[in-house]
Amino acid sequence: MKTLRKFLDSVKPHFEPGGKLQSLHSVFDGFETFLYTPNSTSKAGAVNIHDSLDSKRIMIIVVLALMPCLLFGMYNTGYQNWIAAGATEFPFWQLMAYGFLAVLPRILVAYVVGLGIEFAVAQWRREEIQEGFLVTGILIPLICPIETPLWMLAVATAFSVIFVKEVFGGTGYNVFNVALVTRAFLFFAYPAQMSGDKVFVASGKILGLGHNLPDGFTGATPLGQIASFTGDKLELLNLRGDAISSLDAFIGLIPGSFGETSTLCILIGAIILLVSGIASWRIMLSVVAGGLIMGWVANLFHTPTYPASFLSPVDQLLYGGFAFAAVFMATDPVTAARTGAGKYVYGLLVGVMAVLIRTYNNGYPEGAMLAVLLGNALAPLIDYCVVQLNVSRRNSRLRARA
Repeated sequence: MKTLRKFLDSVKPHFEPGGKLQSLHSVFDGFETFLYTPNSTSKAGAVNIHDSLDSKRIMIIVVLALMPCLLFGMYNTGYQNWIAAGATEFPFWQLMAYGFLAVLPRILVAYVVGLGIEFAVAQWRREEIQEGFLVTGILIPLICPIETPLWMLAVATAFSVIFVKEVFGGTGYNVFNVALVTRAFLFFAYPAQMSGDKVFVASGKILGLGHNLPDGFTGATPLGQIASFTGDKLELLNLRGDAISSLDAFIGLIPGSFGETSTLCILIGAIILLVSGIASWRIMLSVVAGGLIMGWVANLFHTPTYPASFLSPVDQLLYGGFAFAAVFMATDPVTAARTGAGKYVYGLLVGVMAVLIRTYNNGYPEGAMLAVLLGNALAPLIDYCVVQLNVSRRNSRLRARA
């Protein structure tokens, strides 16, 4: 590490103002601050509060919290391919290797496209390169179906980074969650390729691993099965034809987006975020409460017209991307509500709308994505109302004392 530090110090003058590579100062600064903590200090006379938890460390901790979902997604991707092929043996390391090879190109595409745009914009604006995309770049593959074509992923990532983030000023200024807009762009721009029974299960061999699945195989997710269900008794089946239990859904051995199926792994990530103080427990708790309340109401008035209303409130939390949205999406500090009371309102809104959309819109079985985006849009208004209410209360107290 000392050798690397000496090398960076030796070439740094070339990237400073007046150096022959000064036009690439932002790129060099981005790599240097990624590898080492900046040693610059404040020179202003004002009082400064110093905290070891800077934005880089926050991003790294969030990435670490996502690792259980990523690792389980690798295993489950291989597991679903083996099941769809009718396999009876499931070699652990082969399944992990298959899942790794399946997701690696998607992670690389997300990072190359997203970071490439951010580097270019930072150079153009002569600004520092921010670390925000470290998390976004891994979130995008986790919330997308494993069979998403790479070129579609590249187009959607570029659209989101440019029109959702950079045009608003970059990291910290975006109104909507960039990863969720990428998913929404894919869903609405390419609905035929992003829906159905086959996009959630990897269907071909990769470097000799896995199985080539027949064209007629079905890999419907539980919510996909619910959307097309007709009858009076809801029964969900896995790719082998066995009934899916709540335990199966909790562990996550079911078809779904790459990193969203395992509620167990999501809970591990939630613990990491809460212990480190990065995510808001108020938002997590209120999203879950909103989902349970709406799930209870929907189940109370269940009807065959809306098959998802037969799900229990707990199952509403276990299926689809609800748990992932509650822990990693709704808690995004940039796009979520920031006032204490506002976080409760924001979280309840997201939880209620997620179950409401998936239950009463059979054409769109997953409601978590749209619910969080709706919450993002209303978060500034929620905070404004909370602040104005507090101001009114204080003015009332002052008038009463006068």
